Amino acid sequence: MTTNASSQTIPATTTKGNLTQAAKLGALLGAAASLVMAAFAMMAAATYQNSGFFTPLYHIASTFISPSTLMTSMQHATTGNTFFFSFGPAVLGAMIHMMIGAMYGAMFAIAAVLLRLRGPVLITAGAAWGAMVFVISSFIALPIAAALFSSGDQISQMASKVGYGTFLTEHVLFGLALGVLLASRRLFARPS
Repeated sequence: MTTNASSQTIPATTTKGNLTQAAKLGALLGAAASLVMAAFAMMAAATYQNSGFFTPLYHIASTFISPSTLMTSMQHATTGNTFFFSFGPAVLGAMIHMMIGAMYGAMFAIAAVLLRLRGPVLITAGAAWGAMVFVISSFIALPIAAALFSSGDQISQMASKVGYGTFLTEHVLFGLALGVLLASRRLFARPS
């Protein structure tokens, strides 16, 4: 069964247009899901990690800029100033994080179309994708980024510095949010 892009079902044959639509949708929703991940990371940093609410954004930004804002934020947190804020590094960190979320979201959406994932299976696969992104980021992407941009240990060892449990949880939440958002879209609706 072939249908147009406004259909309620996934076509029996995958077309280039479906994959393009999936990539665009996945990128948009991946950026949105990255905000869910960031919200958890920021709450964790402000509470049980006691490293400062905006510290995760400065941590990400230190891929390209000096880690001095990251260190300043952490120092402020130890003296009770949990909400130290520096506009430029915070925006840079948020932009980098959302762009990476968009990339991983597009990749997952394309795979979901090709595998014809829908409903609860799509949501579960999203959570599993988040765990896979954790592994890719922790052991491949972040060490490569640190080497390419001379970013140092705060990037190459981000997972261990944040804590593997927290870092894994952040990524699973990203994938879960991505799966839920995609499952709510027509491209991924159940066939009638």
